[in-house]
Amino acid sequence: MSTKLTNASSKISLRNENSILTSRQESESLRHYLQVATSDNTRKAYRSAIRQFEKWGGRLPADRDTVVRYLLSRAESLNSRTLDLHLTAISQWHHHQGLTDPARDSMVRKTMDGIRRTHGQTKRKAKALRLEHIAQMVNHLRQQPDAQKKYRDIALILTGFFGAFRRSELVSIQIQDLVWEPEGLIIRLPRSKTDQQATGMVRALPFGAAECCPAIAIKAWVAMANIDSGPFFRPVNRWDQVQERSLNSGAINDLLKTLGNACHFEFVNELSSHSFRRGLSTSAAREKVDFELIKKQGGWKSDATVWEYIEEGQQFSENAAVILMEKMAKLMVEDH
Repeated sequence: MSTKLTNASSKISLRNENSILTSRQESESLRHYLQVATSDNTRKAYRSAIRQFEKWGGRLPADRDTVVRYLLSRAESLNSRTLDLHLTAISQWHHHQGLTDPARDSMVRKTMDGIRRTHGQTKRKAKALRLEHIAQMVNHLRQQPDAQKKYRDIALILTGFFGAFRRSELVSIQIQDLVWEPEGLIIRLPRSKTDQQATGMVRALPFGAAECCPAIAIKAWVAMANIDSGPFFRPVNRWDQVQERSLNSGAINDLLKTLGNACHFEFVNELSSHSFRRGLSTSAAREKVDFELIKKQGGWKSDATVWEYIEEGQQFSENAAVILMEKMAKLMVEDH
């Protein structure tokens, strides 16, 4: 009898252990999926916002009055868009804890609306690089002594511009993402900012004139650096040695500003990695490139965003004042 009880007890114990193990595995899986549901950059931004809220004296969970006081105390010192991010971070914290969200309170929302109306500032846009700017940068680099960094920088500038890449996409390119075809190069990225579901992103870079062809520049960089696996764009140290890791995304902005100063651009402070995407789209618009081709090359999901770039690129050529000035000039000649 005791043997049967012992065996039964052992089976129950084993089932409990399996149950605990399964529960632990499910918890780990759940934690993983919740983690990847939000991008790393977004999590970092939220964590920073929460730290600033707590440094101010806020405590989580928070109530409506505390959040309102926080908004009032930061209204003049923080950009309203930054304050919006802080409010979103506080809201998300309560949401994920299953607690009442103070950010949804009408008093909080109205306070934030008032701050936007009073202190809102126009979003600073990156300077759109034109074709002549890219040409100046590449010509400047080609005049430099042969070095691995020179080849990397030429490939980076041409690829960033003609591929309309974000900086996070540029630094995430791996050698295995490069697919060579007779017509040029296809870069396949498993994920990008607007493709968090990992359906895949594709950029095609056709072969062109050697002086300005990103595909040819990429071949030259790969051959010079002797890269056969791993990250494509990599740091190059002061001794011109190529490192094993991926290039830091911030290095792209630094490179653009360095080249901008070397080329004596007057808008160096307005340069950032987004200058590539704005530059490709506005330059294509000035050349009357079809809307769908611009949208496809930049991988934009929103038609409105593409139209905004097109309007920016054509704001002088597609302008009512041009037609009216031409008409007025004819009238003045006739009167004369």
